[in-house]
Amino acid sequence: MQKRKIPMRQCLGCRTMFPKRELIRVVRSPEGEITLDFKGKAPGRGAYLCPNPECLKKARKSRAIERAFSVSVPDAVYDALEQRMEEQTNGD
Repeated sequence: MQKRKIPMRQCLGCRTMFPKRELIRVVRSPEGEITLDFKGKAPGRGAYLCPNPECLKKARKSRAIERAFSVSVPDAVYDALEQRMEEQTNGD
């Protein structure tokens, strides 16, 4: 019997490969809105981050999300992402 292949994705912050389910998906919706997708089902282009706030800080500093989506990301979006990430990790 063949084992199922686990999809791997790279974190934008630390550049490490992880199983897709362990990462938080950042989504640019078809309307251009950038949000966090904890279920991995939201429509749009996805990029991935570790559930570690440090990785979000690194991605923000290196402008990795901007490069992944080819759009400029306002500071308010980063602040909301940081807050939401902290809520999710504290809520588990």
